[in-house]
Amino acid sequence: MDLKEKAVKTIKKYSMLQHGDSILIGLSGGPDSVCLTVILDELKHNFNLSLHAVYVNHGLRPNENIEEEAFCRRLCDELGIKFYVEPVDTKQHSESMKLNLQEAARELRYDAFDRFAYKVNAACIAIAHNADDQAETVLMRLIRGAGRKGLSGMQPVRGSIIRPLIDIERKDIEAFLSHKNISYMTDSSNLKRDYSRNRLRLEIFPLLKDENPSVIESINRTAEILRGEDEYLEIQTTKTMMRLITRKTDESIELFLIPLMNIERAILRRVLRRVLSEIGAERGIELVHIDDIIHLIKECKSGDSINLPKGIRALKGYSTLLFTREAAEGIKTQNIDISGEIVLNESGLRLLAQLFDKLEKTDGRDTAVLDYDSLTLPLQVRMRKDGDFFYPAGFGRRKKLQDFFVDEKVPREQRDAVPIIVSGEDIIWVAGCRMDERFKAKEGTNKFLVLKVVSS
Repeated sequence: MDLKEKAVKTIKKYSMLQHGDSILIGLSGGPDSVCLTVILDELKHNFNLSLHAVYVNHGLRPNENIEEEAFCRRLCDELGIKFYVEPVDTKQHSESMKLNLQEAARELRYDAFDRFAYKVNAACIAIAHNADDQAETVLMRLIRGAGRKGLSGMQPVRGSIIRPLIDIERKDIEAFLSHKNISYMTDSSNLKRDYSRNRLRLEIFPLLKDENPSVIESINRTAEILRGEDEYLEIQTTKTMMRLITRKTDESIELFLIPLMNIERAILRRVLRRVLSEIGAERGIELVHIDDIIHLIKECKSGDSINLPKGIRALKGYSTLLFTREAAEGIKTQNIDISGEIVLNESGLRLLAQLFDKLEKTDGRDTAVLDYDSLTLPLQVRMRKDGDFFYPAGFGRRKKLQDFFVDEKVPREQRDAVPIIVSGEDIIWVAGCRMDERFKAKEGTNKFLVLKVVSS
């Protein structure tokens, strides 16, 4: 089977092209993208394709970039392919976004592809990744640590991106170009051992091929198996998610808690990643964050929360788990009914109050037992204020509320949602944290006021 037939087999296997499609080719001038361009040109009559190509000038190799752009333009002129050039400032993007040069170049390159695909109304963006690229990607992810999804490698089709050469090895591409006497450019950065991918390509894979001459094919076959299994697990994840979501906005998503507690960890990790991606927080989320969320679900109490990258908070309620980007709202000031309850929507809590003639002591966190006769009515619940202080039970002396929050590791963005219970101007209870020593029930107390916070 010649290279063109292999490409057609891949295109049909993954349904990459439809008759009459307009295709944008990412053309760099290297052997892979030149081969891709030639193959698609030879197939354009079979599929009635309209071809366009774009060269993204990353500005990292000024002299080579000029030669590459000229080469790509000549090739497209010879083949009758519409050609475009997009200069980008990779160094500036790298600095502003705190990315390494390779990551910055990749982001800018794919942004350019998307813009030009829209401009020329292209149905697909053809990228020249080959089987060697795929094997290198899988091995790099294995070395760095990856799950089944990562070890599945690059998707042959991902959205509008297609990779018609993904099953073809680099040696076959070079042989094809040599046989047809087609020239190409060589990117000097690919010969440097500064990058981990280059070290794998130039040093590790030759050793692996000594052990197994078909190592590229073997790794890619494994990746394909994992990709199929991953697709099945994604279907199960989707079905599971459909039963979990209670409400969703652009900034937050809420899930039923009880079903989450009974999901197998393998699926639960996938569900949580998918949930976070729904509110734009997939990047930056690592396994340690996912496992922290699972610990919150299975081990922590109602009202507990954790902070995640990208400004996301995960809050465990009585029956739900909420992920949100929204800042916590401040508690609104209101009077407390001594024999009733108040709903504190801002913190997702209810405040309950009840009088007793006799009662056991409690820990003063979720429940406060106070000396009723020492209080000035009406009691109020409010958010913190500048200059607040109280006498934390068991501490023995006055303490600023701000310092107390710091010591208790209450996240800054959650402090305005902590209910502060006051008697006159005095704080008697920082709800969910600590009572005030001066107002707690003690020996000789005749009436006990019990305040309790529970999830709403």
